[in-house]
Amino acid sequence: MDQGNTAFILIAAALVLLMTPGLAFFYGGLVKAKSVISMMMLSFGAMGLIGVLWVLYGYAIAFPSSDGVVFPWAIDWSALGLQSLLETPEGAAYPPLAFVAFQATFAIITVALVSGAIADRAKFGSWMIFAGIWATIVYFPVASWVFNFGLAEDGSFAYGGWITYGMQEFFGVGAIDFAGGTAVHINAGAAALALALVLGRRVGFQKGVHVPHNPPFVLLGAGLLWFGWFGFNAGSELAADNTAAIAFVNTIAAPAAALLAWLVVEKIKDGKPTSVGAASGAVAGLVAITPACGSLTPFWAIVLGIIAGAVCALAIELKFKLGFDDSLDVVGIHLVGGLIGTLYLGFLANGTGLFFSGDGTQLLVQAIAAVSVLVYSFVLAYVIGFAIEKTIGFRVKNEDEIAGIDTVVHGEEGYVLADVKA
Repeated sequence: MDQGNTAFILIAAALVLLMTPGLAFFYGGLVKAKSVISMMMLSFGAMGLIGVLWVLYGYAIAFPSSDGVVFPWAIDWSALGLQSLLETPEGAAYPPLAFVAFQATFAIITVALVSGAIADRAKFGSWMIFAGIWATIVYFPVASWVFNFGLAEDGSFAYGGWITYGMQEFFGVGAIDFAGGTAVHINAGAAALALALVLGRRVGFQKGVHVPHNPPFVLLGAGLLWFGWFGFNAGSELAADNTAAIAFVNTIAAPAAALLAWLVVEKIKDGKPTSVGAASGAVAGLVAITPACGSLTPFWAIVLGIIAGAVCALAIELKFKLGFDDSLDVVGIHLVGGLIGTLYLGFLANGTGLFFSGDGTQLLVQAIAAVSVLVYSFVLAYVIGFAIEKTIGFRVKNEDEIAGIDTVVHGEEGYVLADVKA
C-alpha cells in the first residue's frame, strides 16, 4: 500500500466535504435574510442523509463489481454496509475505504447542488424525501456509469460504467469526465431545472426583485468551494502524480479566467462588475473545468474558463426569458457550465479532441454522455418532485414564503440583532 497516495486521497476527501458547507454559505448569501437558515439547512440535510445512505447501499450501487459494462443499474450485495471493504487487499495502492470516503463527498455535494433551484419556498421534510429517492435512483447509478472501473490482473478492462468504458468498447474511445462534469454538474443541473418547474415561481418573481441579502457570505462560500475543488479535481487522479498536478493548475487557471470574463460581461451588460458576479464566475469556471482538468493544457483551460464565464453570465438570464424560477442559477451555472466543459473536450482534449486528431468521435461520445445524463436526471427528478408535490406537498404556503420560511420551518432566525427582554 502506498501511504503517500492514501494520505492524498483522504486529504482530498476532506477538502471535498468542506465544499458542502461552502455551498451552504454561497447559497445562503444569495437568498433573502428571512430564509437563509432554510437554504443552508438544505445543504446540511444532504450531508446527513446522503452520508448515511452512501454507507448503507449507495457505494454498493455506484461501484458494483461485475463482468463487462454496467448499465443501467446494478448492485454489489456484498458491499452493503461496506462489510466487504474493511480489509485492504494485498498489493492494493490504497485502502478501499479511502476511495469510499472520497466518493461519498461527491454524492453529498451533488445532491446539495440541486437545492439552489428551490430556494425560499421548499419544505425541509419534502426536500429530504426527494434527496433520498433521487440519490438512490439517479445519482448512485449515474456515478456508476461514469466513475466505476475495474481491471483484470493483467491490466485489461474487466468491468466499468457504460459512459466511460462501454462507449470505448463500441466507438473505440470513451467519454472523458475526469471529476464529474456529467455525473455531478449536468446531473444536478438537470434535476434543478425539473424541480424549478415542479415548484413553480416564487411570489413576485421578476428580474431585480429577489436580490442577495449577504454578498460577503457569497464570496466566503465561493472561496471555500474553490479551495475544496482542488480535492475534487486533483484528488480524482487518486494519486499524487503529474496528472494530479495538471488538474490542480487547471483548477486555478480556468476559474480565474471565468471570473474575469463574467465581470467583463457584467460591466458591458449592466454597467457595474459585482462581487456576486465574481463569485459566480469563479464557480462557473470550476464547473466547466471539472470534466476537463486532466485532459487540457493550462492554456486551453484558460480559454475554457473565458468561454464558460461569458456564456454562463448570459445563460442566467434564460430563467427570466423562459419563465422558470431557478432561484440561485443552478441551471445557468452548473447545467450550462457542465455542458460547456463536457463538449469542449470533444474539440480540445489532448490527443483525441477534434482539433488535434481530426476525428469527431470524441465529440460524439461527449455529446451522448451529456445528453443521456441530462435526460435521465431531468425526467426522474420531475417525476419524483411531482409525486411529492401532489401527495405531501413540496412547496410552503405563499404567506409563509412572504413572511420568510426560517421561523415557519425551523423556528429560528438567521439574524437576531438585539435581545428583546420581556
